[in-house]
Amino acid sequence: MTGAPGAAELAGRVARGDTAAIGRMITLVERRAAGVNAALSGLHGQTGRAHVLGVTGPPGSGKSTLVSALTAEYRRAGRTVGILAVDPSSVFTGGAILGDRIRMGTLAGDRDVFIRSLATRGALGGLSRAALDAVTVLDAAGKDVIILETVGVGQAEVDVISAAHSVAVVSVPGLGDGVQALKAGLLEIADVHVVNKADRDGADRTVAELRDMLRLVRHEPGGWRTPICKTAAARGEGVAGLIELFDKHLSWMDGNGERERRSRRNAATRIRWMAEELVLDRLRPGIPDFDRAVADVSARRDDPVSAARALIGQLRK
Repeated sequence: MTGAPGAAELAGRVARGDTAAIGRMITLVERRAAGVNAALSGLHGQTGRAHVLGVTGPPGSGKSTLVSALTAEYRRAGRTVGILAVDPSSVFTGGAILGDRIRMGTLAGDRDVFIRSLATRGALGGLSRAALDAVTVLDAAGKDVIILETVGVGQAEVDVISAAHSVAVVSVPGLGDGVQALKAGLLEIADVHVVNKADRDGADRTVAELRDMLRLVRHEPGGWRTPICKTAAARGEGVAGLIELFDKHLSWMDGNGERERRSRRNAATRIRWMAEELVLDRLRPGIPDFDRAVADVSARRDDPVSAARALIGQLRK
């Protein structure tokens, strides 16, 4: 009986679009299994083709329904889709809470749609390193569109701009304040504002309030002017128009170099996060130098700043 394939073997199958291999590779990514970093390094050179979309907004705004409707529309156009639904982590297990993924069950039988839930594992901005690496896997696998549906927890929900080319912030009438996107601190990160459940009373008011707030945002000459799109995702209304806006935004980025600028920004974020992870892995309980520093600080023989500087100095050697 042969053992389970390793990361290197899976990487080759991922590059050929093997759905089972994609799932197994993302599992290895989440576990930080042996060989996964080398496999991701090999896959990185085969990325850069997918249009990565971020969909974020407050709980109850219908993000999952919107993502499902978007995916169905993309599939009707013959485009392949990967969905990464980033969920809050369980404080007990570190796993994701997957209840609202049931809504995407109608897409599960389509071989050209890949759906995966990922836990934030305490990432303050709503994304974990595993989510960014999963984007790499899906991009290398040849997905035309990758949709990141993020937690939607409020002020910290901005890390999506570290992974996506185009960001949609979803608002909905009837959740208290008219413009939840502004309340959550998300006004500035949106490339498209979506007012979902637009068949409800108050949708026009929400659009008007968003439009008033967007007038206060300064635009560079030739810059992208954030549009507002009304959808009723449960009915499929407005979804085709939203995809047109995403495509228009991608063309605008390609035309003025913005896509390359965002790619560099995202690369810088990933390098910084990786460096932080490598350092933190060396500064943890069980490492002798770290344990000695903890003992010295606890006994007041040293202070935290001096101890940290000394440990970093040892890492540099």
